[in-house]
Amino acid sequence: MTKFVKDVNLVKPSMTNTITDVAITRRGMMKLLSAGVIMGTGLIGFPDFGYAAETPVKGGRLRAAMANASASDTLDPAKGSNSGDYTRQFMFYNGLTELDKNLVAQPALAESIDSSDGVIWQLKLRPGVTFHDGKALTAQDVVYSLSRHKDPAVASTAITLAEQFKQITAAGAGEVMIELTQPNFDLPALLATSPFLILQDGARDFSKANGTGPFICKEFSPGTRSVGIRNANYWKPGLPHLDEVELMGITDQPARVNALMSGDLHMISTLGAGDVKRLRANGQFGILESRSGMYSNLIIRADRAPGNNADFVLAMKYMQPREIILKTVMQGFGAIANDTPVPPWHPMFNKDLPQRPYDLDKARFHLKKAGMTGIKAEIITTPNIEGAVEGGQLMQQIGKSVGMDLQVRRVPYDGYWSTHWMKDPLGYGSINPRPTLDMLFSQFYRSDAPWNESGWKNPQFDRLVTAARGERDQAKRKQMYGDMQTLIYDSCSTLIPLFISSMDGYSNKVKGVEAWPSGMMMGYRFHEFAWLSA
Repeated sequence: MTKFVKDVNLVKPSMTNTITDVAITRRGMMKLLSAGVIMGTGLIGFPDFGYAAETPVKGGRLRAAMANASASDTLDPAKGSNSGDYTRQFMFYNGLTELDKNLVAQPALAESIDSSDGVIWQLKLRPGVTFHDGKALTAQDVVYSLSRHKDPAVASTAITLAEQFKQITAAGAGEVMIELTQPNFDLPALLATSPFLILQDGARDFSKANGTGPFICKEFSPGTRSVGIRNANYWKPGLPHLDEVELMGITDQPARVNALMSGDLHMISTLGAGDVKRLRANGQFGILESRSGMYSNLIIRADRAPGNNADFVLAMKYMQPREIILKTVMQGFGAIANDTPVPPWHPMFNKDLPQRPYDLDKARFHLKKAGMTGIKAEIITTPNIEGAVEGGQLMQQIGKSVGMDLQVRRVPYDGYWSTHWMKDPLGYGSINPRPTLDMLFSQFYRSDAPWNESGWKNPQFDRLVTAARGERDQAKRKQMYGDMQTLIYDSCSTLIPLFISSMDGYSNKVKGVEAWPSGMMMGYRFHEFAWLSA
């Protein structure tokens, strides 16, 4: 019998906090490109770190800022689509399970989850949990929260994941039975993600939040800020430490950093390499660096020109100067990728795929084969997608040497995700880490994935995604995921040059925080554990 998460295979990457500076300027990088110099890989190591134990101080008001802010900000877990949404929702809601700092699913609102076959799952709810309005948590709340994702009218970002829920029923006030369409031993990790946070039965008004989470929603102003006050009846003893958290959205990166350095903010997300050096030199700030599966990717739509030509896509792949981007744009804060979304430290990583090189001769060959020598195309970039502007500029410079006229158009970040992402023939995306490959592939690569960025469709890939969920033999499962990576590597038109370390900054007054590989800002849950020194 599977007892909670004992048989679930999850990523356990080490976390990181320090790195050596790389003394290569961006101007120097362009000179290297112009001279045709290819830099060696020489990846920089990531040592482990630890924290001295301190006694938390209770109380205080912490002000933090994420890099996302728009009128589409939401308190509905079914519609969350960025790190700001995820962080806000984890303030006010809980999941049935939650991911710890090793990406292992742990009990949360579900005291236990048992399954003998991966199809029928029995959940026993934690007693004594109440919503912010005082109502006790019941099985019906869980049934409603999970079932609503299957309703097309809800427009849930997790609708393809929820398709596997064949039946969800209450077995008494404190027990839930989930029957899947087929075995999935990743279910405990899946239930820990933000879309599946638990709402009160019948919740439809998301101008406010009524959850079981560590903070009670005091204010929610989309595009501006959210304010939470401490939930005195929180079911976790001793948490949270803070009296109040103000979560702001500031899309301008220099403004975020300056607000942190001036003391207006205590904590911010999404630092650039230059910001890290600046904050460390000051001595009054700490850096959270999490080695994760986060990446920025160049999306070439496969359903329109020029991306509907496989040789054009291959030419673009051979033009990726991965080592140069890592050492200059990222200043070493990341790892080389190979055009698949699985990082090299993942236990399911396909190490047999040859690393695609930076090879301009092959790029010219495929461009000529496509009949596109001299082609003119536009790459859309935007600030706040790490490396997108610089990556586009690099491609523009490299394109000149292979017979391609690439122009870079930088557009405002505000409205980018609704106006440009997944719509432009060539543009950039930014993907936060997912706890399982099933979730990553189901949301971004399956033919019917809600965020199928390139419009790639591969029936063999779709079948493998479904089959791998129910495969308990880890060797067979690894082979399946290896085959899926091969299909992406060979024919998908999303170009992934690097995996990017998640970089957050905080005042030395902030304690209790550490890097988690599940996402920025302690897996979007810093507010539950942070405290302010006296």
